[in-house]
Amino acid sequence: MTDATTRTPTRARVPRSAGSARLLANLLTYAFLLAGALLMVAPFLFSVMTSLKTPRQFNTSSPLTTPDPVTTENYVSLFGDRYDFVVPIAVTAQVVLVLVVGQMLTSILAAYAFAQLRFPGRDAIFWVYLSTLMIPAVVTIIPLYAMMTSLGLKNSFAGLVVPFMFGSPYAIFLLRENFRSTPSDVLDAARIDGAGVMRRLWQVMVPMNKPILATLLLITVVSQWNNFMWPLVIAPRPEWHVITVATAALQTQYNGNWTLVMAATTIALAPLVVLFLISQKQITSSLGVTGVR
Repeated sequence: MTDATTRTPTRARVPRSAGSARLLANLLTYAFLLAGALLMVAPFLFSVMTSLKTPRQFNTSSPLTTPDPVTTENYVSLFGDRYDFVVPIAVTAQVVLVLVVGQMLTSILAAYAFAQLRFPGRDAIFWVYLSTLMIPAVVTIIPLYAMMTSLGLKNSFAGLVVPFMFGSPYAIFLLRENFRSTPSDVLDAARIDGAGVMRRLWQVMVPMNKPILATLLLITVVSQWNNFMWPLVIAPRPEWHVITVATAALQTQYNGNWTLVMAATTIALAPLVVLFLISQKQITSSLGVTGVR
């Protein structure tokens, strides 16, 4: 007779009904995610497909048919002498660069002051500033236009960037909450070692919050790259058109030029897609850090 201690332990059997229910739940979850992914990717695919069609093919066939034959004449026309799409791309890149540097720098400084420094009226000033998020952007268009015009900044690069090159309430709020959750022991140790306010910010606070800074950088780039209303109002001249305004200008009163518009849209989307693919790890890590905190 075998000893009871030598018996091999047996695994608890999972009922077939529970296993089938789990499998069905996983299938439904993946089906839902796949449907959501197709819904998000479909506009991009439609843009690329339409940009590779001739105007005649687009007008005589279903919009969902694949281009046959594939043509690049729309892209050639965009970069030709008539449209010269290089200028809007260059203007947009310069505007985004200046605004990202300005907003990131001022947002980091302001968020650190609101989170770690003590001064009279700190919280009141912060909440008053944050309340400006409740004001719709279109409400400020006319006052900003009047101010920039009176300063002689209409149809100029300065008019495009000056109103938005300082920290936004959303960015300051996001950074402030992350700066406040940074362990105070680390900052106290740096203070004991003789680190001043700015050194604690740039050598301690910023490196410890790189994931959220990368996410904020991505949000700022996307929002400024897609900005349309303000550039349309303050800089109507073609030499100062950003890529969104230049794309809208491809349409005329009598012709939609949809193949050209889709080619311009594809060009505008490509840098953002590449940026997202490069930054997706930082976005994921920032969400993980926020959840742990």
